[in-house]
Amino acid sequence: MNIGIITGSGFYEFPDLQTETIEKISTEFGDVEYRRAQRNGHQIFFIPRHGEGHQQLPNVINYRANIMAFKKLEVALIISTSVMGILDQQIPLASLLLFDDLFFVDNRLPGGETCTLYQKAGDSLRGHYLFDRPFSFKGLECAQSAAKKLNISFTDHLTHAHSGGPRFNSKHEIAFFRKAECHSISQTTGPEIVLAGEGEIAFILLGFSVDYANGIKENPTPVEVLNENLAASRSVFSTLILEILDSIKGNENFFDNGFVYRFE
Repeated sequence: MNIGIITGSGFYEFPDLQTETIEKISTEFGDVEYRRAQRNGHQIFFIPRHGEGHQQLPNVINYRANIMAFKKLEVALIISTSVMGILDQQIPLASLLLFDDLFFVDNRLPGGETCTLYQKAGDSLRGHYLFDRPFSFKGLECAQSAAKKLNISFTDHLTHAHSGGPRFNSKHEIAFFRKAECHSISQTTGPEIVLAGEGEIAFILLGFSVDYANGIKENPTPVEVLNENLAASRSVFSTLILEILDSIKGNENFFDNGFVYRFE
């Protein structure tokens, strides 16, 4: 089974995967460099979305190229990680987050373009992505089971809010997301989730709570605590991803959460 991994802030290398090669693939949206590895009989394709040393802020990431690269590489499942701000003060910091739903109402890429792979009239693959929820049901179950096996505490059945960066949100903007019953917020994952769905690639989102968003607590999360949680996230993510990879047997179907309605 071909599996893609996209990681975020603080997670730029994955030495435990025993990366074999660094390769490049061309797509209609641009070239993408990725690392190829193997694990448990699976072909693994790894992309750190921000690049080495966090060179790319959220507003310059080429989301369409990354997802199209996975499509061309016949990836069936994407495991994505993101550190997140927390909108619900009942959720503890430094903990794993698992999701049911997404709040990304403007559906725009950083440059203002519509977040879609379909750009041409008459494209034979054009269609509407329809879903009960945008995350793989089976993928969520795998993540839950892996976390329990590793004794990693987690909060699940969450809704994640996407907000374009690179600035962080004001208190009133955060209040808007809270009124929409969102639990966490970050600046990168929304486009990946939508584009993967259009590409009929199953998607798992692993979040990690690093700070409370603006106005959630009376006092902001200290920068020192944020940095400590950011450092802790990589160990949790890498350990959990490896366990998920080891739990997947053969070419299972993870795209069980929706379909693309086409006209031809």
